[in-house]
Amino acid sequence: MTGLVIKNTGYWYTVLTDDGATVDCKVKGNFRLKGIRSTNPIAVGDRVVIKKADETTAFITEIEDRRNYVIRKSSNLSKQSHIIAANVDQAMLIVTINYPETSTTFIDRFLASAEAYRIPVVLVFNKIDLLSAEELHYLDMMRTLYDTIGYKSLAVSAATGSGMEELHDMLAGKITLFSGNSGVGKSTIINTLIPGANLRTAEISDAHNQGMHTTTFSEMLPIPASMPEETQGWIIDTPGIRGFGTFDIEPEELTSYFKEIFQFSKDCRFSDCTHTHEPGCAVLKAVEEHYISASRYQSYLSMLEDKEEGKYRTGH
Repeated sequence: MTGLVIKNTGYWYTVLTDDGATVDCKVKGNFRLKGIRSTNPIAVGDRVVIKKADETTAFITEIEDRRNYVIRKSSNLSKQSHIIAANVDQAMLIVTINYPETSTTFIDRFLASAEAYRIPVVLVFNKIDLLSAEELHYLDMMRTLYDTIGYKSLAVSAATGSGMEELHDMLAGKITLFSGNSGVGKSTIINTLIPGANLRTAEISDAHNQGMHTTTFSEMLPIPASMPEETQGWIIDTPGIRGFGTFDIEPEELTSYFKEIFQFSKDCRFSDCTHTHEPGCAVLKAVEEHYISASRYQSYLSMLEDKEEGKYRTGH
């Protein structure tokens, strides 16, 4: 029997079988030992083969080949990865200019990681109803920056509904990973898109302008179709993350995951240029001449430093 993993609570997996039933599953003990260096070898979005133990429970015996997946370094086991989701069509990174502030380093780390796994990303700037005139101007600058690089962006307010219809239209017929720092309003957006989802929300901490974790496990949620002929879409809701460390990206590959840096790197004097100090570096020249933004270049350097020193740094 085959099906789709739609929920993962750590030890139990809920599988939606191809005939429409939901079955709670466990993983066979030896399954975790097959060379998968991960805290969770099975992720939401995986297609799996299951074998029933009784009427209500079953064991997952096999994972079908993945189209793609998103991983981050496990927060408690530095040499292991944590698979966030598998087989996704796109990712929506929910970010906020303020309340709380999402750092550009965090955004760029997520974008680079998504590039590594060939997953298109849309940046969703939430809570625009709370922004001052100065903050709205900064929002426009941020959107222009990422739009110029080649990333789609939306400005929305889950509280007022502004931009939510356009967001809904972009989800139809696709499996979409929702991610972002805690407190950016991810759960509120999902509750607006999926009436009855009833995801928990929480106020952000005034002391640190950071969100509190409200989602504790990953889950796939079906999106109601607005028209009868509309294809079913899914949202993969993931726990809010404060830091995003990359995994299995080699230093020499990193340039490829920053679109504009890769474009300019073709004109560097040396083929193995690290874009940090070399003479004839076209990337350094582009940074000096503002063709590459200083914030993006600093994000590149911070990820390069991670790889050189083998450490995991958060996005703040």
